[in-house]
Amino acid sequence: MNLFVVLIGGLAAGAASWLATAGVLRLLRQRGVLDIPNERSSHAAPTPRGGGIAVIGVLLAAWLAFWLSGAAIAATHEFWIILAAGAALALISWFDDVRGGLPAIVRLGAQAIAVGAGLFALPEGGVFQGALPPVLDLALSGLIWLWFVNLFNFMDGIDGIAGSQATSAGLGLFALAVIFPAAAWLGAYALALAAVALGFLAWNWQPARIFLGDVGSVPLGYAIGWLLLSLASFGLWQAALLLVLYFVADASFTLVRRLARGEPIWRAHKQHYYQFAVAAGRSHGHVVVAVTAVNLLLTGLALATTLSSAAAWSALGAGLLLTAALLCYLRFAIIRPAHAD
Repeated sequence: MNLFVVLIGGLAAGAASWLATAGVLRLLRQRGVLDIPNERSSHAAPTPRGGGIAVIGVLLAAWLAFWLSGAAIAATHEFWIILAAGAALALISWFDDVRGGLPAIVRLGAQAIAVGAGLFALPEGGVFQGALPPVLDLALSGLIWLWFVNLFNFMDGIDGIAGSQATSAGLGLFALAVIFPAAAWLGAYALALAAVALGFLAWNWQPARIFLGDVGSVPLGYAIGWLLLSLASFGLWQAALLLVLYFVADASFTLVRRLARGEPIWRAHKQHYYQFAVAAGRSHGHVVVAVTAVNLLLTGLALATTLSSAAAWSALGAGLLLTAALLCYLRFAIIRPAHAD
């Protein structure tokens, strides 16, 4: 990894994402592609959706440029699959954002195909490094990846939360690539991801002027999932989990609660922990800052996993406690009314 070239490329990708989002924002307003508030929404005014087309377009272009220029290598020669699958998911999701009405089974089927193809672009040796037979390794890796794509989409429910998670995960992956030689090739792709997410976040911070839409959240979840599974294949699975532990915990616990109540899990709702905090009176910005602060601490713990096996398990335990504390805060923190003097 040529660090100087990667840093310059990352700055360029971030600037391109910011500019491209501005252009897409004007286009979506002109075409009337708006997210209209309803009883399940966390916003009050019609807001353009589909801004992720700019983010994903810039991200895939940056990844392709890094790969073709030789500034960054890929784990396998099948890296083109990730680019093609990411583009296909973006096109399908864009159609759903603009036209709507695409059945859930069609969207899930497209994601499953993209994940199945992407398994061949993971590093050799398997995510579980021989702990499972190869077929089971691939099957379980695919299920984890498919779930992550969907949970990332589920968690994109308030201003800035998905962009901030993508930024922190990308920066954490980049830092791990710098200090862990076996994963050095991840650095360029991770930094580009963080940069494009940050460029979009400037437009998506509360009050958001534009939303990612499925065209952004679905391919972003796919891209981050590939990077995390690749990291896990080098033995750093605790680090991979820590980088997105809050998102995984919030989405997974919410899914279990909804399944237990017999509720349709594919329908929009306001039952995530971050949504409880907003409903209690916390601003979107406040919630995202709290989540980002914990994500930065989790990133530090992820870096600590590279020290030793004992450090990795200790860091994971600390991360679980930290995440549990955040979930409790979001679920039960109450806004106290100000008292007059």
